[in-house]
Amino acid sequence: MAIQFTDQTAREAIESGKPVVIDFWATWCGPCIKLGSVVEELAEKYEGQVIVGKLNIDENDEIAGENRVRNIPTVLFFKDGALVERSVGLVNLAALEEKVAKIL
Repeated sequence: MAIQFTDQTAREAIESGKPVVIDFWATWCGPCIKLGSVVEELAEKYEGQVIVGKLNIDENDEIAGENRVRNIPTVLFFKDGALVERSVGLVNLAALEEKVAKIL
């Protein structure tokens, strides 16, 4: 199950140095809602290997601003505390898995 991040918990996850995937979304964004189930599937598949979570940009905007998230849905991939990959728009599980492979 994907974690429901806040700016604080997302920052802690990134700073942990572990592989982290953050889905930036909002309740009013149709493509974000559709991507939500894909992100949940990703979280289940990589449980124990990657920290996967969702961050609502209407409630938490610091991490989004720091990483120049301008459109949603956007999924960011972090490794060793650094942004490594980015996916913008509605994508399938295979596209996200390809980017996860780069942070493992």
